[in-house]
Amino acid sequence: MEKLKRKQYERLLEPMNIGLMAMARWVRETGARVCVLFEGRDTAGKGGAIRTVSRYLNPRECRIVALPKPTDRERTQWYFQRYAAHLPAAGEIVLFDRSWYNRAGVEAVMGYASEDEVGRFLEEAPVFEKMLTDDGMLLVKYWLTTDQKQQEDRLKERSEDPLKRWKLSPIDLAAREQYDAYTHARERMLRATDTPHAPWTLVDFNDQKRGRLTLVRDLLDRIPATRVATPQFDLPPLDHVPAAESYSVKRPISDFPVE
Repeated sequence: MEKLKRKQYERLLEPMNIGLMAMARWVRETGARVCVLFEGRDTAGKGGAIRTVSRYLNPRECRIVALPKPTDRERTQWYFQRYAAHLPAAGEIVLFDRSWYNRAGVEAVMGYASEDEVGRFLEEAPVFEKMLTDDGMLLVKYWLTTDQKQQEDRLKERSEDPLKRWKLSPIDLAAREQYDAYTHARERMLRATDTPHAPWTLVDFNDQKRGRLTLVRDLLDRIPATRVATPQFDLPPLDHVPAAESYSVKRPISDFPVE
């Protein structure tokens, strides 16, 4: 399938952006709690998908959670504890850039968690998520799929682009040799945690633009049909001429030269 061109992508995304803003209004007005998990291999496109969803939303109402590795104290806590602290309150949308499923993925493959810890997680995750959904939270779980060739191409691009090199880490490089192990871990995770109350949705992200459109469309389809009217604001004309802004302290600065 031919990859989408930028102009075509922007044209198709524009009405979805309006839909996302309507979704956020509905969440705010109804007090709903929406939690969306973005999981997938390195370079799958999680960050770009999250930016697409959140781009025009109020950051006070749509939060992005991307937790670093746990501290020494957090390692002694109940595994889900540090994630639970970031779950949405009424009127909030929370987007997890990786989530508690780290335990079934990178921690399992790279040996950061024991087999007993991984097995216990796979038993507890559906129970934890059932508690969330029974309490009224809308929980959506996405796995962004990409094949090994695409992953290698994107890793190479990141290594050569100084603006993207920050995305690479020693773990990413070590994970290159574990592609099959990640596949096995993912399949084990899906079998254990794909439940009626919190199902997984797999989205093809070999073409990231097409993948973002598919994901956003699916997310909008999951929100109830209830819509909140768009607020209207009328700006009456001023009865005076606006004054130019002035400063008590002046520090002149030259304009940036544009050739």
